[in-house]
Amino acid sequence: MNITIVDYKSGNISSVINSFNEVAKDKVKIEVTSDINKIKSSDKVVLPGQGSFKSCVDGLKNISGLIDALNEFAINNKKPLLGICVGLQMFADIGYEETETKGLGWISGKVSKIDNQNGKYKLPHIGWNQINIVKESTIFKNIENNSHMYFVHSYEFIPNDKNVISATTDYSSNIVCAVEKENIFGTQFHPEKSDNIGLKIIDNFISL
Repeated sequence: MNITIVDYKSGNISSVINSFNEVAKDKVKIEVTSDINKIKSSDKVVLPGQGSFKSCVDGLKNISGLIDALNEFAINNKKPLLGICVGLQMFADIGYEETETKGLGWISGKVSKIDNQNGKYKLPHIGWNQINIVKESTIFKNIENNSHMYFVHSYEFIPNDKNVISATTDYSSNIVCAVEKENIFGTQFHPEKSDNIGLKIIDNFISL
């Protein structure tokens, strides 16, 4: 099996690469690339994302054919894809960071700034927070509810269909921190920075 981590110059993804290599050991081939044909022929794809919604979408657009390849992979061929942080946010129809920007439109919804309640909550939301698993999800197999995950974000994904939500975290409000829709998975937290529990989530995705 081969898993591709999409490298579209969206910030430092070395911790994502290291975590997948650690979990995969020699069982699975991990490739880091933006090569369209390699992405299409992968068994699974990881879409990381650091920085703003707009800069990440622009990064995808800057590589000719990449968005079409991702659409073919995830939407037409229904192969497993994991979005991390802004990688998850880009599933939305639209994001409002920096400027109004169109997303991939895979899971209908929007990405808006977290309401910090007039400064009561610090933004960006950085650090460990408990997650509340709200529906059975294959990537949360053997993960205890209320486990702590590592977050770095100022914006939240608000899906129109609440049935796609697999976990939330309490910060200013109930923030969506994991989604699952058929073959598409996403986490707002960083599993690659969330210690052994995060590695277990990566393992669950690899083992799908």
